[in-house]
Amino acid sequence: MAEVRKRKVIVDCDPGHDDMCAILLAAKHMELLGITTVHGNQSLEKTTKNSLKIVELAGLTHVPVAKGMPQSLLGWTNYAPEIHGESGLDGVDLPEPTTPLHELHAVDFIIKTVMENDDVTIIATGPLTNVGLALIKEPKIASRISCISIMGGSTTYGNVTPVAEFNIVIDPEAADVVFRSGIPMKMFGLNVTRRAEATPQHIQRIRELGTPFARTVADLLGFYGGTLMRIFGTGGASMHDPCAVATFIDPTIFDMRPMHVAIELNGKLTRGMTVCDYRHERTTADQLAGDKAIHRGQKPNCEVAVGIDNEKFMDLLIQTIASF
Repeated sequence: MAEVRKRKVIVDCDPGHDDMCAILLAAKHMELLGITTVHGNQSLEKTTKNSLKIVELAGLTHVPVAKGMPQSLLGWTNYAPEIHGESGLDGVDLPEPTTPLHELHAVDFIIKTVMENDDVTIIATGPLTNVGLALIKEPKIASRISCISIMGGSTTYGNVTPVAEFNIVIDPEAADVVFRSGIPMKMFGLNVTRRAEATPQHIQRIRELGTPFARTVADLLGFYGGTLMRIFGTGGASMHDPCAVATFIDPTIFDMRPMHVAIELNGKLTRGMTVCDYRHERTTADQLAGDKAIHRGQKPNCEVAVGIDNEKFMDLLIQTIASF
Protein backbone atom coordinates (compact mmCIF):
# COMPACT_ATOMS: atom_id res chain seq x y z
CA MET A 1 0.00 0.00 0.00
CA ALA A 2 1.35 3.41 -0.95
CA GLU A 3 2.28 5.66 1.94
CA VAL A 4 -0.10 8.58 2.46
CA ARG A 5 1.78 11.83 1.99
CA LYS A 6 1.68 13.99 5.08
CA ARG A 7 0.49 17.58 4.76
CA LYS A 8 3.42 20.01 4.76
CA VAL A 9 2.86 22.79 7.28
CA ILE A 10 4.42 25.85 8.85
CA VAL A 11 3.02 26.80 12.26
CA ASP A 12 3.13 30.58 12.77
CA CYS A 13 2.49 31.17 16.45
CA ASP A 14 2.90 33.15 19.69
CA PRO A 15 3.15 30.48 22.44
CA GLY A 16 0.98 30.49 24.67
CA HIS A 17 -0.36 27.25 26.17
CA ASP A 18 -2.82 26.46 23.40
CA ASP A 19 -0.18 27.23 20.75
CA MET A 20 1.89 24.50 22.41
CA CYS A 21 -0.91 22.00 21.78
CA ALA A 22 -1.21 23.17 18.18
CA ILE A 23 2.52 22.49 17.68
CA LEU A 24 2.18 19.00 19.21
CA LEU A 25 -0.70 18.08 16.87
CA ALA A 26 1.14 19.40 13.81
CA ALA A 27 4.40 17.66 14.70
CA LYS A 28 2.79 14.27 15.24
CA HIS A 29 0.32 14.18 12.35
CA MET A 30 1.94 16.34 9.65
CA GLU A 31 5.28 17.19 8.10
CA LEU A 32 6.18 20.20 10.22
CA LEU A 33 8.55 22.23 8.04
CA GLY A 34 9.09 24.91 10.63
CA ILE A 35 7.77 27.12 13.41
CA THR A 36 7.73 30.88 12.98
CA THR A 37 7.21 33.18 15.95
CA VAL A 38 5.35 36.46 16.24
CA HIS A 39 4.39 39.01 18.89
CA GLY A 40 1.05 38.34 20.57
CA ASN A 41 0.37 36.49 23.81
CA GLN A 42 3.70 37.89 24.98
CA SER A 43 6.62 39.81 23.52
CA LEU A 44 8.44 38.33 20.55
CA GLU A 45 11.43 37.51 22.76
CA LYS A 46 9.22 35.47 25.09
CA THR A 47 7.12 33.75 22.41
CA THR A 48 10.33 32.75 20.62
CA LYS A 49 11.90 31.40 23.80
CA ASN A 50 8.68 29.49 24.52
CA SER A 51 8.75 27.93 21.04
CA LEU A 52 12.28 26.68 21.68
CA LYS A 53 11.25 25.36 25.09
CA ILE A 54 8.35 23.47 23.49
CA VAL A 55 10.49 21.82 20.80
CA GLU A 56 13.00 20.75 23.44
CA LEU A 57 10.28 19.45 25.77
CA ALA A 58 8.70 17.42 22.96
CA GLY A 59 11.92 16.20 21.36
CA LEU A 60 11.37 18.24 18.21
CA THR A 61 14.70 20.05 18.02
CA HIS A 62 15.03 19.00 14.37
CA VAL A 63 12.19 21.43 13.54
CA PRO A 64 13.56 24.88 12.64
CA VAL A 65 12.30 27.84 14.68
CA ALA A 66 12.52 31.26 13.00
CA LYS A 67 12.00 34.52 14.88
CA GLY A 68 9.58 36.98 13.32
CA MET A 69 7.88 40.32 13.77
CA PRO A 70 7.96 42.08 17.17
CA GLN A 71 5.03 44.38 16.44
CA SER A 72 2.14 44.94 14.05
CA LEU A 73 2.53 46.42 10.57
CA LEU A 74 1.64 49.80 12.12
CA GLY A 75 4.08 49.35 15.01
CA TRP A 76 1.61 48.38 17.75
CA THR A 77 1.79 45.63 20.37
CA ASN A 78 -0.43 44.31 23.15
CA TYR A 79 0.21 41.23 25.30
CA ALA A 80 -1.87 38.92 27.50
CA PRO A 81 0.14 38.19 30.68
CA GLU A 82 -3.08 37.91 32.65
CA ILE A 83 -3.95 34.81 30.61
CA HIS A 84 -0.67 33.02 29.87
CA GLY A 85 1.48 34.48 32.65
CA GLU A 86 4.53 36.71 32.61
CA SER A 87 6.57 34.20 30.62
CA GLY A 88 3.71 33.48 28.21
CA LEU A 89 3.97 29.83 29.24
CA ASP A 90 3.61 29.86 33.03
CA GLY A 91 2.80 26.78 35.09
CA VAL A 92 6.06 24.84 34.86
CA ASP A 93 9.62 26.12 35.23
CA LEU A 94 10.94 24.76 31.93
CA PRO A 95 14.72 24.81 31.35
CA GLU A 96 16.29 27.63 29.42
CA PRO A 97 16.46 26.47 25.79
CA THR A 98 19.79 25.76 24.12
CA THR A 99 18.53 25.03 20.59
CA PRO A 100 19.71 27.71 18.14
CA LEU A 101 17.26 29.74 16.10
CA HIS A 102 17.10 29.40 12.33
CA GLU A 103 19.30 31.99 10.62
CA LEU A 104 16.45 33.45 8.55
CA HIS A 105 13.87 35.95 9.74
CA ALA A 106 10.45 34.29 9.97
CA VAL A 107 9.08 36.28 7.01
CA ASP A 108 11.97 35.15 4.80
CA PHE A 109 11.68 31.60 6.16
CA ILE A 110 8.01 31.50 5.11
CA ILE A 111 8.83 32.80 1.63
CA LYS A 112 11.78 30.45 1.10
CA THR A 113 9.94 27.39 2.42
CA VAL A 114 6.83 28.04 0.32
CA MET A 115 8.87 28.65 -2.84
CA GLU A 116 10.89 25.46 -2.33
CA ASN A 117 7.99 23.14 -1.39
CA ASP A 118 4.74 22.45 -3.20
CA ASP A 119 1.38 22.70 -1.41
CA VAL A 120 2.50 24.17 1.90
CA THR A 121 -0.23 24.89 4.46
CA ILE A 122 0.27 27.75 6.91
CA ILE A 123 -1.36 27.32 10.30
CA ALA A 124 -1.49 30.74 11.96
CA THR A 125 -2.37 30.85 15.64
CA GLY A 126 -1.23 34.37 16.50
CA PRO A 127 -1.46 37.84 14.96
CA LEU A 128 -1.03 37.63 11.19
CA THR A 129 1.91 40.03 10.91
CA ASN A 130 4.46 37.49 9.61
CA VAL A 131 2.07 35.97 7.09
CA GLY A 132 0.76 39.30 5.86
CA LEU A 133 4.25 40.73 5.47
CA ALA A 134 5.43 37.61 3.60
CA LEU A 135 2.58 38.09 1.10
CA ILE A 136 3.49 41.76 0.68
CA LYS A 137 7.21 41.04 0.25
CA GLU A 138 6.74 38.14 -2.20
CA PRO A 139 3.27 38.04 -3.79
CA LYS A 140 4.22 34.89 -5.75
CA ILE A 141 3.76 32.73 -2.66
CA ALA A 142 -0.02 33.27 -2.77
CA SER A 143 -0.38 30.88 -5.70
CA ARG A 144 1.81 28.25 -4.01
CA ILE A 145 0.18 28.07 -0.58
CA SER A 146 -2.32 25.22 -0.35
CA CYS A 147 -4.32 26.72 2.53
CA ILE A 148 -4.05 29.13 5.45
CA SER A 149 -5.80 27.90 8.59
CA ILE A 150 -6.31 30.67 11.12
CA MET A 151 -7.25 30.80 14.75
CA GLY A 152 -8.73 34.25 14.94
CA GLY A 153 -11.82 36.35 14.54
CA SER A 154 -15.39 35.40 15.32
CA THR A 155 -18.79 35.19 13.68
CA THR A 156 -20.26 36.70 16.85
CA TYR A 157 -18.57 38.67 19.64
CA GLY A 158 -14.94 39.48 20.40
CA ASN A 159 -12.71 39.27 23.44
CA VAL A 160 -10.77 42.54 23.15
CA THR A 161 -13.69 44.70 22.00
CA PRO A 162 -17.36 43.75 21.69
CA VAL A 163 -16.75 42.61 18.10
CA ALA A 164 -12.98 42.04 17.71
CA GLU A 165 -10.86 39.03 18.66
CA PHE A 166 -7.28 39.36 19.93
CA ASN A 167 -5.29 37.85 17.04
CA ILE A 168 -7.09 39.97 14.44
CA VAL A 169 -7.38 43.28 16.28
CA ILE A 170 -3.68 43.22 17.21
CA ASP A 171 -2.83 43.61 13.51
CA PRO A 172 -5.95 44.11 11.37
CA GLU A 173 -3.92 45.48 8.45
CA ALA A 174 -1.98 42.21 8.20
CA ALA A 175 -5.21 40.22 8.56
CA ASP A 176 -6.73 42.25 5.74
CA VAL A 177 -3.82 41.34 3.45
CA VAL A 178 -4.26 37.65 4.28
CA PHE A 179 -8.04 37.51 3.85
CA ARG A 180 -7.84 39.37 0.52
CA SER A 181 -5.03 37.14 -0.82
CA GLY A 182 -7.24 34.66 -2.67
CA ILE A 183 -5.57 31.75 -0.88
CA PRO A 184 -7.98 29.01 0.32
CA MET A 185 -8.62 29.71 3.96
CA LYS A 186 -10.13 28.23 7.10
CA MET A 187 -11.11 30.36 10.09
CA PHE A 188 -11.60 29.13 13.64
CA GLY A 189 -13.05 31.99 15.63
CA LEU A 190 -14.12 32.48 19.21
CA ASN A 191 -17.67 31.40 18.36
CA VAL A 192 -16.27 27.83 18.15
CA THR A 193 -12.88 27.81 19.88
CA ARG A 194 -14.38 28.80 23.23
CA ARG A 195 -16.21 25.47 23.05
CA ALA A 196 -12.91 23.62 22.50
CA GLU A 197 -12.23 23.12 26.17
CA ALA A 198 -9.84 21.00 28.21
CA THR A 199 -11.88 20.54 31.39
CA PRO A 200 -10.26 19.51 34.70
CA GLN A 201 -11.39 15.96 33.83
CA HIS A 202 -9.58 16.09 30.48
CA ILE A 203 -6.45 17.47 32.13
CA GLN A 204 -6.58 14.65 34.67
CA ARG A 205 -6.75 12.15 31.79
CA ILE A 206 -3.57 13.71 30.40
CA ARG A 207 -1.89 13.49 33.82
CA GLU A 208 -2.88 9.84 34.16
CA LEU A 209 -1.00 8.99 30.97
CA GLY A 210 1.85 8.80 33.45
CA THR A 211 4.79 9.99 31.37
CA PRO A 212 6.93 12.94 32.48
CA PHE A 213 5.96 14.71 29.25
CA ALA A 214 2.23 14.21 29.86
CA ARG A 215 2.50 15.38 33.47
CA THR A 216 4.31 18.53 32.32
CA VAL A 217 1.64 19.27 29.72
CA ALA A 218 -1.06 18.67 32.36
CA ASP A 219 0.64 21.12 34.74
CA LEU A 220 0.86 23.77 32.02
CA LEU A 221 -2.77 23.33 30.99
CA GLY A 222 -3.81 23.28 34.65
CA PHE A 223 -2.26 26.72 35.15
CA TYR A 224 -3.88 28.06 31.98
CA GLY A 225 -7.29 26.60 32.76
CA GLY A 226 -7.14 27.86 36.34
CA THR A 227 -6.40 31.38 35.12
CA LEU A 228 -9.33 31.33 32.70
CA MET A 229 -11.68 29.94 35.35
CA ARG A 230 -10.70 32.68 37.82
CA ILE A 231 -10.99 35.52 35.32
CA PHE A 232 -13.87 34.40 33.10
CA GLY A 233 -15.57 31.60 35.02
CA THR A 234 -14.94 29.08 32.21
CA GLY A 235 -15.04 25.33 32.75
CA GLY A 236 -11.41 24.75 31.84
CA ALA A 237 -8.58 25.58 29.43
CA SER A 238 -9.77 27.00 26.10
CA MET A 239 -8.01 25.12 23.30
CA HIS A 240 -8.35 27.85 20.69
CA ASP A 241 -5.25 27.25 18.60
CA PRO A 242 -5.25 23.45 18.15
CA CYS A 243 -8.55 23.78 16.27
CA ALA A 244 -6.69 25.25 13.31
CA VAL A 245 -4.60 22.05 13.15
CA ALA A 246 -7.17 19.41 14.12
CA THR A 247 -9.35 20.21 11.11
CA PHE A 248 -6.76 18.56 8.83
CA ILE A 249 -6.43 15.46 11.02
CA ASP A 250 -10.14 14.74 11.50
CA PRO A 251 -12.41 17.07 9.53
CA THR A 252 -15.50 15.49 11.14
CA ILE A 253 -14.70 17.33 14.39
CA PHE A 254 -15.94 20.62 12.97
CA ASP A 255 -18.97 21.99 11.15
CA MET A 256 -17.53 24.33 8.50
CA ARG A 257 -19.53 26.80 6.39
CA PRO A 258 -18.41 28.86 3.38
CA MET A 259 -18.48 32.60 4.05
CA HIS A 260 -16.97 35.80 2.79
CA VAL A 261 -14.80 37.22 5.56
CA ALA A 262 -13.55 40.81 5.46
CA ILE A 263 -11.57 42.77 8.07
CA GLU A 264 -12.94 46.08 9.31
CA LEU A 265 -10.10 48.62 9.42
CA ASN A 266 -11.78 51.97 10.00
CA GLY A 267 -14.78 51.62 12.30
CA LYS A 268 -14.55 53.60 15.53
CA LEU A 269 -16.26 50.76 17.41
CA THR A 270 -15.60 47.87 15.02
CA ARG A 271 -11.90 48.02 14.02
CA GLY A 272 -10.54 44.47 13.83
CA MET A 273 -13.94 42.84 13.37
CA THR A 274 -14.16 39.82 11.07
CA VAL A 275 -17.24 40.68 9.02
CA CYS A 276 -18.68 37.29 8.05
CA ASP A 277 -21.12 37.31 5.16
CA TYR A 278 -23.16 34.13 4.80
CA ARG A 279 -26.29 35.57 3.23
CA HIS A 280 -25.88 33.01 0.43
CA GLU A 281 -27.10 30.38 2.91
CA ARG A 282 -30.56 31.91 3.16
CA THR A 283 -33.41 29.72 1.96
CA THR A 284 -35.26 30.23 -1.30
CA ALA A 285 -38.25 31.43 0.69
CA ASP A 286 -36.12 34.13 2.32
CA GLN A 287 -34.81 35.20 -1.07
CA LEU A 288 -38.29 35.44 -2.52
CA ALA A 289 -39.25 37.76 0.34
CA GLY A 290 -36.83 40.41 -0.83
CA ASP A 291 -34.03 41.38 -3.20
CA LYS A 292 -32.21 38.18 -4.25
CA ALA A 293 -29.03 40.11 -5.06
CA ILE A 294 -28.86 41.43 -1.50
CA HIS A 295 -29.62 38.09 0.14
CA ARG A 296 -27.10 36.22 -2.00
CA GLY A 297 -24.16 37.99 -0.36
CA GLN A 298 -20.53 38.10 -1.44
CA LYS A 299 -18.68 35.14 -2.92
CA PRO A 300 -17.16 33.06 -0.08
CA ASN A 301 -13.39 33.31 0.43
CA CYS A 302 -13.14 31.19 3.56
CA GLU A 303 -14.45 28.11 5.34
CA VAL A 304 -15.57 29.19 8.79
CA ALA A 305 -16.10 26.90 11.75
CA VAL A 306 -19.57 27.10 13.29
CA GLY A 307 -19.65 23.89 15.36
CA ILE A 308 -17.35 21.45 17.17
CA ASP A 309 -17.52 17.98 18.72
CA ASN A 310 -15.42 18.76 21.79
CA GLU A 311 -15.15 15.19 23.07
CA LYS A 312 -13.85 13.96 19.71
CA PHE A 313 -11.47 16.94 19.63
CA MET A 314 -10.13 16.29 23.13
CA ASP A 315 -9.78 12.55 22.44
CA LEU A 316 -7.55 13.43 19.48
CA LEU A 317 -5.45 15.82 21.55
CA ILE A 318 -5.04 13.39 24.45
CA GLN A 319 -4.14 10.50 22.12
CA THR A 320 -1.56 12.75 20.49
CA ILE A 321 -0.01 13.71 23.83
CA ALA A 322 0.13 10.02 24.73
CA SER A 323 2.20 9.33 21.60
CA PHE A 324 5.11 11.55 22.69
